Amino acid sequence: MVHLPHSVRIRFGTVLGALFYQLARYRRHITEVNLSLCFPELSPKERQNLARKVFRSIGISIIEMACVWLRDPRKFRHLVHINGLEHLESALARGKGVILLGMHLSTLDFCGAILSTYVEFDIMYRRNSSALLDAMIQRGRNRNFVNAIERQDIRGVIKSLKQGHAVWYGPDQDYGRRHSVFVPFFNQPAATITATARLAKTNGSPVIMFSHYRTPDDSRYEIFLSEPITSIPTDDPEFDARTINQRIEQAVLRQPEQYWWVHRRFKTAPEGRKSPY
Repeated sequence: MVHLPHSVRIRFGTVLGALFYQLARYRRHITEVNLSLCFPELSPKERQNLARKVFRSIGISIIEMACVWLRDPRKFRHLVHINGLEHLESALARGKGVILLGMHLSTLDFCGAILSTYVEFDIMYRRNSSALLDAMIQRGRNRNFVNAIERQDIRGVIKSLKQGHAVWYGPDQDYGRRHSVFVPFFNQPAATITATARLAKTNGSPVIMFSHYRTPDDSRYEIFLSEPITSIPTDDPEFDARTINQRIEQAVLRQPEQYWWVHRRFKTAPEGRKSPY
């Protein structure tokens, strides 16, 4: 499959996504809850159509991951246009490392692997509960990135930044109440980890937004690297977390069907409220 033409891979991924939509009922439920919370202005039919597109995007992402895990990512450079690479290269030249502020868009593994062929960087990951799946993911990512740092290994992140590395960090998942503050995400109170700004402050590392999408016609990919975000870090963890959520929200709205709404983003509820799932 990974050696077939790009259009064929997209079609096959579309079939996978339709299959997942029918079979992955629990993840479909999570997606539907998330979309109802974050897009209340949409009609039920519009949200259902968006949910189908979300699963289509996930199906395509499985094929994309296989491409960069089983082939040299350089083979796919011609499909990807990078905007703002100079911002990352300039920030790295300061020698303080860089936090690549990311999010769980479905093109993450594919576009991340392509970017790594231009500028090496480390990634943070969350260990999978399935030992087999975790081993497969780790093997794939270790092919394309210098270091894969487990989410709990904050010392490893600090060490990487002090060595001048760029580190991808995605704070857009619910990591529980500890070290989190409740700030809005699509107008919903979301437990948001405060570590991003603290890591930036520890080493004086600039923070650059990293977002990536399939083009609307599925023919190519776009990577966007922002200029360093100068409004964070501050001495106010809540302000920093709110700012980060706003930036992630803006990136998601660019192509909302390509975001991983299958995650339980609001599972940790504020005191007195129940999880919506």
